[in-house]
Amino acid sequence: MKRVLLSIAIVAAIIGGFFACSEQTRWSREERQAMRNLLRDYRKLVYLNDLTEAEYMLFTDRVLASLEEDYPVYTTFVEMPGANDTVQVYVVTTIVEQLDADASNMRHIYPYRNLVAENILPDGLNRAEQNAFYQCFANSVDNTYSNATQLVNAIIADTVQTSQIRQMQASCANSLFGWTVEIIEVD
Repeated sequence: MKRVLLSIAIVAAIIGGFFACSEQTRWSREERQAMRNLLRDYRKLVYLNDLTEAEYMLFTDRVLASLEEDYPVYTTFVEMPGANDTVQVYVVTTIVEQLDADASNMRHIYPYRNLVAENILPDGLNRAEQNAFYQCFANSVDNTYSNATQLVNAIIADTVQTSQIRQMQASCANSLFGWTVEIIEVD
């Protein structure tokens, strides 16, 4: 009988300890809000700046969920060396995952107003025409790059890759709107 009671007490202590530890490893509402405030600094990135407020909240939710899963103790995470660099990696990874999921997110990397300013697209396109352009551009990107990592590398890479992207944009603009863009490379 003593063994049974001792066994029950040990099991109860283990289970109680497990639940007590798991409660402590969840981020509090205040900790999540502090991380959201930190993520606000990333809003200036072209991709994130073009998101609506609702889209941006969904984006930050994904980043927070990933961070909390990998670093369940908030105080340990924020006190570790390189915590800001880690947040940056998670932001970029989440952007790449979103691009990988839907290449039509090109409108966030190459906003319409920027393409007009760069004379890639004519001014005054309605939403349907813009969507047609971005769908054409996304199809070109999907046919050229086998994954989002290759696309990100191409965007970051030299002017030859940038010209390739510009040529895809120009081709779509020409086929949809008869808009001709001349690309001049400067050495």
